[in-house]
Amino acid sequence: TSGSTGKPKGTAIAHRGLINYLVWSVQTYAVVKGNGVPVNSSISFDATITSLFSPLLVGQKVIMLPENQQIEALCTALSFNSNFSFVKITPAHLDILSQLLPAKDVGTQTRLLILGGEALLAESLSFWRNYAPDTRVINEYGPTETVVGCCAYEVTPETSQSGAVPIGRPIANTQLYILDSSLQPVPIGVIGELYIGGIGLARGYLNCPDLTAEKFIPHPFDNEPGSRLYKTGDLARYLTDGKIEFLGRIDN
Repeated sequence: TSGSTGKPKGTAIAHRGLINYLVWSVQTYAVVKGNGVPVNSSISFDATITSLFSPLLVGQKVIMLPENQQIEALCTALSFNSNFSFVKITPAHLDILSQLLPAKDVGTQTRLLILGGEALLAESLSFWRNYAPDTRVINEYGPTETVVGCCAYEVTPETSQSGAVPIGRPIANTQLYILDSSLQPVPIGVIGELYIGGIGLARGYLNCPDLTAEKFIPHPFDNEPGSRLYKTGDLARYLTDGKIEFLGRIDN
């Protein structure tokens, strides 16, 4: 992962964190239904884990799209009644698809659209809501340090048509905290830094002990030895319904 620094660093992920995420995703995304999953991103991108491994765990097929023309190939696949189990892309990819796909409802291309890797604005969803109105849409949030995804929000008809789409609630065996500079929880609506704990937490950064100590801090609310939280550097706040809204990076 390079984060906002642009300097790549290895993240040591435990198998149990990966299994926890995949078991959750198989159930939440109903991967057993539908007609397989296309892989339209590089295998070096951690988000590809969802598309590559969750269908295999339930005997579904994986469709490997040409790596040098991924978006164009995905556009072709979505131009037919494919009935994929799900498609996972970034919001930037969705913006490109909105220019390539016909601006009309042409059936069930995918049972579920998962968006992740970047902040999602409701304006980016307007095309898809018209193109495939019966498709479930989920906004998935998660830094590499917490294994692909640690938080998810399902878009509903009541979701605002403008502004940031919430990132929702934590996945199974995961805890999210929004804390102030003194590591105290902030009230609903107050902006703070997002911290993440739970089974999906990475062991740290490979061969970077100082950075690991800086970003993976002792858990302030758990007395269990070795319990830690990941300091994301992301700003967030609780909405009145308890869901979380992502508000950007502290260093921006």
